Amino acid sequence: MGPETAHSVAMSGLQRLQQFPPALRRFERQHRLVDPRLAQEIWGRQFSNPIGLAAGFDKDGVAVPALAAMGFGFLEVGTVTPEPQAGNSPPRLFRHRESRSLQNSMGFNNAGMESLRRRLARRWPPPVPVGVNVGKNRHTGLTEAEKDYRVLVQHLREYADYFVVNVSSPNTPGLRDLQQGETIARLLEVCQKETEVPVLVKLSPDMDDQTTADLARAAVEAGAAGLILTNTTVDYSLVPKPQPEGGLSGRVLRRRSFELLKVVASEVFGRCVLVSVGGIESAADVYARLRAGAQLVQIYTALIYRGSKLVRQLNEELLDLLDRDGVADVASAIGLDV
Repeated sequence: MGPETAHSVAMSGLQRLQQFPPALRRFERQHRLVDPRLAQEIWGRQFSNPIGLAAGFDKDGVAVPALAAMGFGFLEVGTVTPEPQAGNSPPRLFRHRESRSLQNSMGFNNAGMESLRRRLARRWPPPVPVGVNVGKNRHTGLTEAEKDYRVLVQHLREYADYFVVNVSSPNTPGLRDLQQGETIARLLEVCQKETEVPVLVKLSPDMDDQTTADLARAAVEAGAAGLILTNTTVDYSLVPKPQPEGGLSGRVLRRRSFELLKVVASEVFGRCVLVSVGGIESAADVYARLRAGAQLVQIYTALIYRGSKLVRQLNEELLDLLDRDGVADVASAIGLDV
C-alpha cells in the first residue's frame, strides 16, 4: 500500500492497542528495555534511554501511550499549528527503498492546537517525556509568525515537557526564511515569556557549516535550551529519482546531519542540550552521535523500514558498545570525541 495509507493504518493499530491495557502491557514487556546505564536526567526530567521519536510521526498526539510502550525514551509530537490545516495535496509521502529514505511534502497537516491540547490533557502526565514541535500556519505571513508561536506555547504549556520552534521544514513556503539569528532570538523571547518549559530550535541541514554554527550560537545566546540537528534536506542529488518537492530523510541524510552535529558541538557543547536526528539506524550511529556531543537522538525513517522492535535492539546494542569501550553509562559517553 502507499506510504501515507500505511502510516494511517499503523497509527490506527497503535490507537486500538491503547484501548486494551493488558495488550498494551504485553506489548511494552516485549519492546521496552530498562537499564539504569541508559538513563539521564535532563531539564529535571527522567529520560529512561536516549532514543526518541522525531516529530512528524504522531502529529496529533494520538498514540503517546503505545509509542512510549514501544521503548522510546521520549517522544515529540507535532508539528502542530494554531489552526487545523490539511497540508499539501497528496501524494505527498514517498519511499526511496534503495536508499532507505523517505521524501515528504506533508506541509504541517494536523488537527490544530486545541485538539492536541485536549488529547494530551486526557493522558497527562505521560509515561515518558513528551516534547511539542510548533510551527506557523501556512496562511500566516512571516511578519506575523511570532503570534502563531506565542499562542501555541500559551495553549500547550501545561502539556509539554519541552517545546521545539520549527523554522526549518522545507514544506511550508517561506518558513526557512525565519532561520535568521535575530528572528530566532525574537521567537525564543516570545516563547520563553509564556512558559518555563525548555524551548529548543530545530535547524535545517541545507545551510553551510559557518551559517549553521553562527545560527546555533545566536540561538544559545538567546536562551535556547537545546538544538535539534537536523530537519529534512532538499538536496535531491542524494537519491536517483527524487520527487520535485519535499524533504528527504533517512540514510541519505546520515552524513550531513552528523557533520552539522560536530560543527555545532564545537561551538556550543556544554551550553545546551544537543539532539541529533537524521539517518540514525544502528547502535553504532547512536553511539557516534553521543560521543560527538548529542545527549539525545531521534529516529523516524529507520523505524519505518525496520519495525517496532528497533528501539529495543538499538538500546541493547548500545549497552554492548558501552561495555566494549569500558564506558560506564550513556551520560559518560556524551562528548567523548568533542
